[in-house]
Amino acid sequence: MLVDASSLQFEAGGGKGSGALRKILIFGNSGSGKSTLARKLSAAHNLNHLDLDTLAWDKASPPVRTPIHLSKQKIAEFIADNADWVIEGCYSDLLELAIRDANEVIYLNLPVADCIENARHRPWEPHKYRSKEEQDSNLDMLMDWISMYSEREDTFCAAAHHQLYENFSGKKHMFTSNAQAN
Repeated sequence: MLVDASSLQFEAGGGKGSGALRKILIFGNSGSGKSTLARKLSAAHNLNHLDLDTLAWDKASPPVRTPIHLSKQKIAEFIADNADWVIEGCYSDLLELAIRDANEVIYLNLPVADCIENARHRPWEPHKYRSKEEQDSNLDMLMDWISMYSEREDTFCAAAHHQLYENFSGKKHMFTSNAQAN
């Protein structure tokens, strides 16, 4: 059976008054639609939303990764403070810190070309950039980074995301197109 994001909004479980808790992890390449889907699910099910971008990087220039032990503490606090939640990001090292508490994962495994196109049309992300112009000035670098998703061997790569997905024993979904993820 083909599942898409719109059907997730009507599945049993999650949200206020349903009796079942939803604890969802969303991951995939940059530009795959993680934040968009997380916002939709958060609104539809009254889930608390954690974008891992907000805690993965120190506010330095150039950006430097926050030490894992500090990110781990913030993730643990978020999980402890919220019964229903969605956590999204491309950081497999941080996702692994939350996966034991998740009861559902969504892997946005879109083609690189779709991720690049999505990144080109991404709205301004004020939690990352001071302006849309500043965000767009990084677009060429971001498109190069997105294009290396399958070749990279880091916490952000396709192999790390695939392993997270394969090792998860709960409810899981893999979306391979924008149509499924929207």
